[in-house]
Amino acid sequence: MKLGFVSAILDGWTFEEMIDTASEMGYACVEVACWPVGKAERRYAGVSHIDVDALDDAKVAYIRDYCAQKHVEISSLAFYPNTMDSNPEKREAAVAHLKKVICASAKLGVNMVTTFIGRDQRKTVEENLELVKTIWPPIIALAEEKGVKIAIENCPMLFGPDQWPGGQNLMTTPAIWRKVFEILPSDNLGINYDPSHFVWQMIDYIRPLYAFKDKIFHVHYKDIKVYPDKLREVGVMAYPLDYMSPKLPGLGDVDWGKYVSALTDIGYDGYTCIEVEDRAFEGSREKVLDSLRLSKRYMEQFVI
Repeated sequence: MKLGFVSAILDGWTFEEMIDTASEMGYACVEVACWPVGKAERRYAGVSHIDVDALDDAKVAYIRDYCAQKHVEISSLAFYPNTMDSNPEKREAAVAHLKKVICASAKLGVNMVTTFIGRDQRKTVEENLELVKTIWPPIIALAEEKGVKIAIENCPMLFGPDQWPGGQNLMTTPAIWRKVFEILPSDNLGINYDPSHFVWQMIDYIRPLYAFKDKIFHVHYKDIKVYPDKLREVGVMAYPLDYMSPKLPGLGDVDWGKYVSALTDIGYDGYTCIEVEDRAFEGSREKVLDSLRLSKRYMEQFVI
């Protein structure tokens, strides 16, 4: 397994600064944020370390050469929108940019895109599965044509009132994974596996690794800390951030030894990227860099 990080935490860094940071810290790879250039609509989104709208042959060659010189691989191009937004204009824009990211991933020889499947948050699971049948086949067809794998992260995107009641990403549980994979039976569609989202959903985060071993294309390392005293006050039907918070690996409730052990059991030898969303490490450039140093130091117990 190769250890890297999700570049979105380095908002404001140039592509070169981001790759230099990875290289200087000894990271093997980065999952590169590729949002449309512009203002972010939410935290950890809107970061664009590669502008896919300006990716000509010269830029492709430059990016590949720069990464090779710094001994840092690109694990995936990352864009996490809501491709099934209830607003048709937002939906169309998300799908259009995702297709550009897929094409860019092929051009760069990365051949992996990490994303969400999306969700109309006001519709039921069953209604959203019907939306998958209409929205996603053309996306998958493009990925197959370009030889690009799409890895869907299992984040519910349900954290506060703006994402209530259903959240903005449908593929959040093993049960729903099975239904989506039945609808889209493609070898190019898989999972970007993040154990932290199962912790606060009260789902076993180890067992699905074995059940979906052939569908795990990419892996995240992010921790979640559940606060029992807060949970007793608000219950699981509350906004999740009312009773939990994202933390650096090792500072939450994930048993990382068991998690990585299970990855070795299933023979996973791909990219594994630390995702930093810990508010305790915000506020300054140095705190952000500390989060990457500390996370790497901790995860190197398990992944070299």
